[in-house]
This record gives sequence, structure tokens and C-alpha cells, in this order.
Amino acid sequence: MNTLQITQPIVSVNWLSKHLDHPDLVILDATIKKVTAPDESTNSNLKIKGARFFDIKNVFSDITTDIPNMLPTAEAFSEACKSLGISSHHTIVVYDTLGIYSSPRVRWMFIAMGHQNVAVLDGGFPAWQKAEQPCEIDDAKPQEYNRGDFKASYIPKLVTNAKTVLIEMNAENTLILDARSPGRFTASEPEPRKSLKGGHIPNSMNLHYTKVLDDGKMRPTAELQEILQHFNIEDKKLIFTCGSGITACIIMLAAELAGYHDVSVYDGSWSEWGQLDDVPIQC
Repeated sequence: MNTLQITQPIVSVNWLSKHLDHPDLVILDATIKKVTAPDESTNSNLKIKGARFFDIKNVFSDITTDIPNMLPTAEAFSEACKSLGISSHHTIVVYDTLGIYSSPRVRWMFIAMGHQNVAVLDGGFPAWQKAEQPCEIDDAKPQEYNRGDFKASYIPKLVTNAKTVLIEMNAENTLILDARSPGRFTASEPEPRKSLKGGHIPNSMNLHYTKVLDDGKMRPTAELQEILQHFNIEDKKLIFTCGSGITACIIMLAAELAGYHDVSVYDGSWSEWGQLDDVPIQC
């Protein structure tokens, strides 16, 4: 059988349905709760048939830091993938139960680790369920898989740290886009994490992640291009940030779909910047 290749950052429910039983396909459920809406229902008792739970919080994060969701080392990422039965030849489709929320983060993680054959399921589990596609009960018990052979090859240019942001925020050919709400961006509403200051990185601009979504799906490419053109970002390096590195990946995905490729994510995002003592903050 031919190797299953993904050529776009997102795939449709129809595409996944057609390839559901392909031996090279691995489906990952990357659901996490929204930090700003912890009680939101996540359909947690059901999953896409054959899906494996990708635990962003407890397995696929750097546990040596108190900053949430930080990218683990290439070695730790490889080991966790192997335990999940993921190999380097696999085609990976990621979804979450909120439509599109945490799944773009996982796609970015794989790409940053050198694995290109990965995409987000457009509309996520709600779209899959609405289309009456095969689901199964998620009994929440630890699953054992045949050990994979995944080998990460870290790509540093896709990941930005605070030191680099401090330099790039004043560069004419760089723009930092913040996916948090306008209220958090301007400090007119409090941060959900009480230890953090309010405001934003100097010279950054605000693009709330909900603006690029429509009913849990990515807006059409033409609409995404129109949204991003307002920021005058042609030929600029784009750095995406948010509260904890999750929704930054949504607007990065939107930018990629709109044709922008010089992109990276500030991994620490406001969870780091908002607690640092030696960095400037605008409100």
C-alpha cells in the first residue's frame, strides 16, 4: 500500500473518514481544558475510532519548569512518542474535542521535532460526531501499544525563547502576534493565572485566536489572508504568542494556511513573560 502523505496543514472529516483504516495512520486526541473555561464540556467519554490520547500536560511537556506546556527535549519527545506507538513513517492527524483548540499545538510540536507528515482535523471531534463518523468509548484506562521508532530531529527556528523575543520585538522585519483576548492584551481584564502581570510584549499586535475560526473550523483561506493583511506582515518574520503556547499555534496555523512560512512560536508565551522581572511590558 502507498505511504499516506499529508500535503496541507489541515484535513477534513471526509479525508480522515476515507483513510481511517490506513495502516500508516495514527490519530491523536490532544484535548485539554481551556484555561479560561475549565468547566466546558469536552465529550470526554467518546473518541474517534482508534484514537490515542496525546497528553500535552503530563507527558509531552517539560516537567522541569513551572511554566506550563513547554516543549520537552527532543529525546523526551521521542521516548514519549515511542511509548504511544508512534513511528517516524506514520501519518499523524490531531484533533481535540473543542473543534480547533489544542490540536494545532501538537501539530507544531511534531513539525518542530522534524516530523512534517502531520495535520489538524478541521472542526475536530464535534465535526466528526456531527458527520456521524465512527466513534468509540474512551474508558480512560492506560493503553499499551507496540513500541514505535519515532526519532525527533529538532528544528530550532520554529521555537522562540524570551531572550530572542527581547531582541526581535524591536526589529522592523519581525512582528509578534498575540492570540490572547483584547482584554488580556490591554490588561483591562485579569490574567487567569494570578501570578502574572497584565499587558503585552512591546510592539506586538493582537489577533484573538477566535477571529480565525468559524464554528470550530478554520476560516477559508481567502478570509484568513484578508485578516492577516491588516497587519502588514508581507515578508516579515512572524512570532506567535499567547497565554501558555496553545492558542498561539492556532493563529500560526492560520498564517500558514494564508501562505506565510517564516513562523515560530514563543514557547513560554505570557506564562513566562508576565512573570519576568527584567523585561518591558506595555498595556
